[in-house]
Amino acid sequence: MQSEFQAGINIAIKIPKNKYGQTVAFYRDILKLEVREVPITNPTVSRTHEVKFGANILWLDCVDNYTHSETWLQLTVPDMEAATAYLQSKGVETCDELEEIPENMHWIQDPAGTVFNLQMRKPS
Repeated sequence: MQSEFQAGINIAIKIPKNKYGQTVAFYRDILKLEVREVPITNPTVSRTHEVKFGANILWLDCVDNYTHSETWLQLTVPDMEAATAYLQSKGVETCDELEEIPENMHWIQDPAGTVFNLQMRKPS
């Protein structure tokens, strides 16, 4: 397969609404990381904060209907069509119904349920 999967810089933590304020405060006030709220219009994420996390960006997403936290990861590929065809040949289907996403991206899951945002790699 010519499509190479690479880890992206974005990591999202989906946080239940009742734990969101405490979680943002933990990263901002206890760990003293750079945290800023970013406007969002998404039917399933009511608020989001961006956290500089070394070379990565950690997204703290407030999700009103979750009962526990989940960590979602980013994968990048040079060719989306080839990557999705390859994944489908291995029995991995996209699950874009999980959360609203641009048309040029997909959600996939590993067998344990970890969610990955699959998107095109930006040319270097």
